[in-house]
Amino acid sequence: MSDVPGVILAGGKATRMGGGDKGLRAVGGRRLIDHVIARLSPQCAALAINANGPPGRFAEFALPVLPDSLPDHPGPLAGVLAGLDWAAAEGFDAIVTAAADTPFFPRDLVARLRAAAGPEGLALAGSRDEAGKLWRQPTFGLWPVALREDLRAALAGGLRKIVLWTDAHQAGLAEFPAHPFDPFFNVNSPEDITEAERLLEAL
Repeated sequence: MSDVPGVILAGGKATRMGGGDKGLRAVGGRRLIDHVIARLSPQCAALAINANGPPGRFAEFALPVLPDSLPDHPGPLAGVLAGLDWAAAEGFDAIVTAAADTPFFPRDLVARLRAAAGPEGLALAGSRDEAGKLWRQPTFGLWPVALREDLRAALAGGLRKIVLWTDAHQAGLAEFPAHPFDPFFNVNSPEDITEAERLLEAL
């Protein structure tokens, strides 16, 4: 376990799933968020969930539920900012984020992100497919609390694309192989649930 807390990003609208909380959809007899907690918890000093709407639907997890501090659901960076504000209040120096709909991410994610941190302490995960193409995974990152006011100002100024901000702060990259399948596979549709079930059986 590290001294970095984890924040599970569950603030999306899940429009391709017909709305609701994707993280509460079942895969392999367990909800997606159960898979995420099982993988992230051993790597982190504490956990919290970034989600909007009534927090009571996550009450059974006994974890802090952090709503976006900005209106109109401006995207994952708003969830990162909510996590950074929580971490600052708890005395942490950084957070690691993971998406609530991604049940297979690496069990050494946090250690690899910390090893890859750029000069400002920022890092993103990435995966390279068999064709050699690199896919950055911007909802999986190491985010220093020291940059939270810069992020707040960028969001207030209209920034929404994660990599524009992370590139400006020289984020490092923790690269993971994407075979035999991408560990950052995320469930966006009913068809993805079927594929996730197949991958679980293969594992």
